[in-house]
Amino acid sequence: MNSSQERRYRSTGRGGTKRQEILAAATERFGRDGYEHTKWADIAHDVGVGPTALYHYFESKQHCLYEIMDEAIEDFRSSFVAITTKERDPARALAAVMADSFDLSEQEVHRNRVLVAEQGRLSHPSTAPPEEEARLAARARTRDLEFAWASFLSTAMRAGAIAESDPRLLTRAVLGLYNSIWHWYRPNGIVALTRVGEDFTGLALAMVGVPPEALQPQRAAA
Repeated sequence: MNSSQERRYRSTGRGGTKRQEILAAATERFGRDGYEHTKWADIAHDVGVGPTALYHYFESKQHCLYEIMDEAIEDFRSSFVAITTKERDPARALAAVMADSFDLSEQEVHRNRVLVAEQGRLSHPSTAPPEEEARLAARARTRDLEFAWASFLSTAMRAGAIAESDPRLLTRAVLGLYNSIWHWYRPNGIVALTRVGEDFTGLALAMVGVPPEALQPQRAAA
């Protein structure tokens, strides 16, 4: 099972638990209709339970939101680490990371839309312990993701694979470019995700300073 398949297994509720079904239903609702416009009762209806039954799994709608965001960030981070650990060539590793980042199910697209639209909420503490624990976990994973990217870029700079710059700022620039897609992209829209991926991958690699020839197949020695 590859990283994309593992993400889909977890995010679509195919793990078989009611909690995962709720997360999947909430992700679709939040991504399609917006967090503020989704009622807790709508999610309960989608999974076939009464509204009060949801409180067996989540403190509140916001607690559920934080869990979705935490899962999205961790999946992105773990995929990034797995790819960059396996592929030792920095240019090819970056290309593989970008390809994986656009190899998404419709559910994962909704999840990215939720993460980008609601990320500002992670800056506001909650008085409810379960909510606050989930919020802090998502914030910590955000830092872990940025650290993984910055460490990788810093190593690539020292190896001479990309130009020297501030790896932290470059990380935020690349992630910001990627996140901007989910403000406007809709599943099954007029622009295919594959086309978006091709264009934005080129922009991201150019931003990092990966020359196009670095991704060309190496010629066999004569």
